Amino acid sequence: MSASGGTKAIVAALVANLAIAVAKFVAFLFSGSSSMLAESVHSLADSGNQGLLLLGGKKAKREATPQHPFGYGRERYIYAFLVSIVLFTVGGMFAIYEGYEKIHDPHEIEAWYWPVGVLVFAIIAESFSFRTAIQESNATRGQQSWKDFIRRAKAPELPVVLLEDLGALVGLVLALVGVSLALITGNGVWDGVGTLCIGILLIIIAIVLAAETKSLLLGESAGTDEVDKIKAAVVDGETVTGLIHMRTLHLGPEELLVAAKIAVQHDDTAAEIAQAINAAEDRIRAAVPIARVIYLEPDIYSETAAATGKNPGSTPAGPAH
Repeated sequence: MSASGGTKAIVAALVANLAIAVAKFVAFLFSGSSSMLAESVHSLADSGNQGLLLLGGKKAKREATPQHPFGYGRERYIYAFLVSIVLFTVGGMFAIYEGYEKIHDPHEIEAWYWPVGVLVFAIIAESFSFRTAIQESNATRGQQSWKDFIRRAKAPELPVVLLEDLGALVGLVLALVGVSLALITGNGVWDGVGTLCIGILLIIIAIVLAAETKSLLLGESAGTDEVDKIKAAVVDGETVTGLIHMRTLHLGPEELLVAAKIAVQHDDTAAEIAQAINAAEDRIRAAVPIARVIYLEPDIYSETAAATGKNPGSTPAGPAH
């Protein structure tokens, strides 16, 4: 997995979540707090999710085969999508079930210092994990807003870790509020309400992750900047006189397929055209290094065909998911 895959952020989140999951479960055993049980399952699910992201990154490195000639780069998208499913089922639905049970059959929280102490420890640990994810993201985010970064990132790991850590921090605050209200009022229903809110939060995050990863799985074009660079690199003004149309597709976060029809002079020889295509491919790879699979088809540009829409002069490259 490349640096842009956020390996450091994933490992930091994995270590933090494993430690927090154990602490939360111990707090549940001593206090009987349903919020602690829901949060321990949430942290355990997050730990599994980070394991899935690391596994997806490893599988994506496999060499191309005759059955999969474009390689396995999309494995990272598949495992990121699995994360959203785990977060929805194991995290969200379990928390909603526990919250419902606690509201209908409330129990007084015992040994209050266990859940409160663990929640404070978990907030501190998750804050460090979240900080690492933010630092890793800033290295690739550029001038994009956080919303645009999550929507347009081609490497799914960092958006997943960011949303998981954000959800974990908000969930911890909700759990702390629920436990505090249950202790202040002596009514265990508030613990159940906090648990229910955690479940709803996790489901919302899971739906967002599933929607964003679905777009990557379907196949996204290169970003606008990359498309502009490729267009500028294709034409040399001599043998390649124009770009008739072009399509791009991400085969993985760091592998781009480029297919284009280029305009050449009607009296160019086959040797000249072949040399021009090779030179154009070199220019494209120099401008956009992730453009690793390039297919260029020479043709004679026709203004009449272009006017009727048969030779579109631009490639679809709207906003990513």
